Order: sequence, then structure tokens, then C-alpha cells
Amino acid sequence: MAVSLLAFKAQAVEAGFNLAGVSLARPAPHLLAYQRWVAAGMHGEMAYLARPDRLARRQDLNQILPGVQSLAIVALDYHTGPAPAEAADPARGRIAAYAWGQDYHAVMAPRLEALAEWVRAASRAPARHRVYVDTGAILERGHAQQAGLGFIGKNTLLIHPRRGSWFFLGEILTTADFDEYDAPSPPTLCGTCARCLAACPTAAFPAPYVLDARRCISYLTIEHKGWIPLELRPALGNWVFGCDVCQAVCPWQRFAVHSLEPAFSLPDPERAAPPLAGLLRLDPAGFQARFGGSPLARLGRDRLVRNACVAAGNCPPDSPERPALQAALEACLTDASPLVRAHAAWALTRLGAPAALAGRLPAEADPHVHAELVRLLAEVSRSN
Repeated sequence: MAVSLLAFKAQAVEAGFNLAGVSLARPAPHLLAYQRWVAAGMHGEMAYLARPDRLARRQDLNQILPGVQSLAIVALDYHTGPAPAEAADPARGRIAAYAWGQDYHAVMAPRLEALAEWVRAASRAPARHRVYVDTGAILERGHAQQAGLGFIGKNTLLIHPRRGSWFFLGEILTTADFDEYDAPSPPTLCGTCARCLAACPTAAFPAPYVLDARRCISYLTIEHKGWIPLELRPALGNWVFGCDVCQAVCPWQRFAVHSLEPAFSLPDPERAAPPLAGLLRLDPAGFQARFGGSPLARLGRDRLVRNACVAAGNCPPDSPERPALQAALEACLTDASPLVRAHAAWALTRLGAPAALAGRLPAEADPHVHAELVRLLAEVSRSN
């Protein structure tokens, strides 16, 4: 028995989602563009995006769920208002809005499983399913556009013309049929607007609808595991987890809907903009106590402190917090993580306080960090 599309959408709302749509389980229309993107290496270190088995799944959803007939997409708003005033303080680290609350995977996955079980029961057949929340080898934004949930913006994000883009997506792949399927949204409604492209601090968009992840602040602060490229560090500003710039400047965001989901509320401005000095002094236990259960947990302590080092190095001279940041960075020169030590050294030279580097040089055992200290000290010497 075919599942009623209208009944499914009503059930999705009952489950706590804000939007829902269903399309036939066909390849996403942006598949060829995605393959070109991977071939150009724009996925950076995210090797899982280029794995042959993952590429095969994106080409044929039967590779994920044999006999799949339908792809149901749901959306959950996370917009809880503009960034707090504290986020403008360069002595604080900025966290992308989607990470202010609880981990959205944990919020959405159980609801998706329950909704998939409803689909199975409504089909009155032994329907099978798979659910994903930003984890499956599918081009979810392309599929969401096909299911009528919005168009793809020049910033490569899914934009709903009456809700903007501050929402999460989740998917149900099912072998069940529906009595009807949603019409696709227009491919794009951006027109001549290019605010997102012009506003990107790191020029991560080589062309409209193309994001070079290797230059994206979200990629650099979250997915990238190594040293952040020197030439991009100044452009990161005080972002320590993700980036909202290309979304925040989008005119469609004037229609953004305030989320009623308690899990995404902002209980404390420090969840959006924690002081950098405190981040620099985090140990693993402190990191877990502060960010466990949030999207930042997957980042790990070392990478968050690395990001805080870069943000501290970008703190302007007139900030009254510079002495505290300098002291915290000097302590980071003896951190257990070479990643932290290297970025702390760079930040200290940016703050005009390289003296501690010379004292650290004889004791530095990591050859890469040692070479970085030598380079930075030589650079300081030349500039003097």
C-alpha cells in the first residue's frame, strides 16, 4: 500500500520537524558537478568523500538500500536569533550558530527512526529503511531540492524561500512507495545577487555554486586536522568552530524562522563566543566538561585550542585582553600537542611577543615545530 504524502508530512511535523518532502530515489541532479568537484581536489582532506564505494552509493541509492523506492527529507530549524554582542569581541572565539546548542545528530536521529517506523507501518508491507543525519553517502541538498525543500544558493547551501537556510536536514531511504511525490524546487533563485561570494573572508568560492573546501573557514576549523595554511590564518578572524558569514549575508535570511527546539537554544552567550584565554587553557577534561554533548565534541581539544591560537593571533593591538592572551599562548608553547605549540608560536609573533620562542627552541623535540620556531624567529629578525 502506498504511503500518503500528506499524512507523512503531518506525521513529520508531529515528530518535531519543520519541513518534509519526498522524492523518488533517483540520483541527485548535481551528481556530475560533485564528481568534478572531487576530481579537482576541492574536498581537501575529506578523503571519505572520494572513496569509490561512496561515489558508487551517490550514483545509485540501491547501493545503500537495495530496492529503495523513495527518499524522504526533513528539515529542523536551528535559528535562535542573531549572534550575541559578545561575538564581536576579538578576544572571544566565534562558534557557528548551528553548534550553540546540543548535537543535532543526537536530536534528530531518534525522531527519524520513529518516523521511518511510521512509514513502514503505513505502507502495510515489510518496508526496509535507512536514516541519515549528515552522515550518509548521499547528496542531501540536491535530493532536498528535488523534494521541494528549497533551492541551491551560490554559497552551495540549501535555501528555502520562506525560511532562509538556518536548518538541518535528515533523510529516510525506504523501500516503501508514496501515493504522490513532491515537485522539485527551482534550481536556484539567487538571480544576480552575489553577496555570499563577496563576503567570504578566505575567497573560498572560485565560482558561483562552487565551494573550495580547502579555503573554507568551516573546513579549516573543523575538518582539517593539521596545520592551518599560513596565508589563510589572518582571514580566519576569531572563528574557532565553523563560520556563518556566507549564510548571514544572504538576503533570504530575512525570512528565517526562530527555532522552537529547546535543544538548540542559547543558554549562555559563552556557548556562542567563549573567551579565547579560557579556550587556550583548556585541558582534555575541561574540554569534555564544557563541550561534551555539543557539536564541538567531535573536534577534540587539540584542534579547538589550535583554532583559539589562530584567533588570538588575530586579536588587534587595542584589545585590553592581549596581555592575558599572550600569557596563555606562552603556556601553550609547552603543550603536549605539537599542533598547539606550532600555532601558539605563530600567534605570539603576531602579537609582537616572540621572545618566548627563543627560550623554547632548545627544548622543542618535534622536528616540524622546531623548524617552525626557527622560521618564525628568522622572520622576526628580518623584520627588525
